[in-house]
Amino acid sequence: MKIISHRGFWKQQNEKNTALAFSRSFDLGLGTETDLRDRNGRIAIAHDVSDKGEFFLEDLLDLMNGRNLPLALNIKADGQAQLIKKILMQYNHQNYFTFDMSIPDMLSHINMELNVYTGLSDILPSPVMIEKSKGIWLDSFFSDWFSTSLIDELLSNGSSVCVVSADLHKRDNKKQWQILSKVKNHTNNNFMLCTDNPLEALDYFGVKE
Repeated sequence: MKIISHRGFWKQQNEKNTALAFSRSFDLGLGTETDLRDRNGRIAIAHDVSDKGEFFLEDLLDLMNGRNLPLALNIKADGQAQLIKKILMQYNHQNYFTFDMSIPDMLSHINMELNVYTGLSDILPSPVMIEKSKGIWLDSFFSDWFSTSLIDELLSNGSSVCVVSADLHKRDNKKQWQILSKVKNHTNNNFMLCTDNPLEALDYFGVKE
C-alpha cells in the first residue's frame, strides 16, 4: 500500500494545498492529492473558485524536485487535459492520475492518454468507462460500504485502487482501516490510501517512508 496525503500533509486548516504542506509530504516520501483549476491560461492549485492563491502545477512539480511520487489530480474545471499533459511531460512526471472530472471531460482525458481513474462509491455504484480507466477512486461518503473482497477483486483484475480514507468525510477511520488491513495483497503498489492523517496511516499499516 502507498499512503498519499490529502491536499498535502497539513497541520492547520489554512495549510491545505500550500507549498508547506506539499513539502512536508514529499520530504516523507509521500505523494499527495490536490485540486486543479484553470486560471488565466495556467493550471492553479485551488479547491474552490474563490481561492486566490497563486500556486500552480509547475510550482508543485518544482517542489517535488524530480521525485516521481504519486499525484492524485482532482479536476475541478473542464478543459484542462491538454495543458496538464504538457506540464507533466515537461517535468517527466509519470506517477499520477486524474479523476473526478465531468463525463465529457473524462473522455477528453482518456483520448489525451492521461492516466484516468473512474469513481466508485456508495452514491456511484456503477463506475463510468471503467474499461478505459487506469484505476478506481474508491470513496465512501456516508458509510464503510465496501468489503475487502471488492478491493481484492479490483486489484486482481489489474485495476489500481486509491481508497478515500473515512477521515476525509469527518468519520472515524478505525472500521475502514481494519477492512483495508485484510486486503490479501496489501503491499501491492497499485493499492493506495488518501488520508488527512498520513503519519497515523504509515504507522497503522506498517508502511515504510
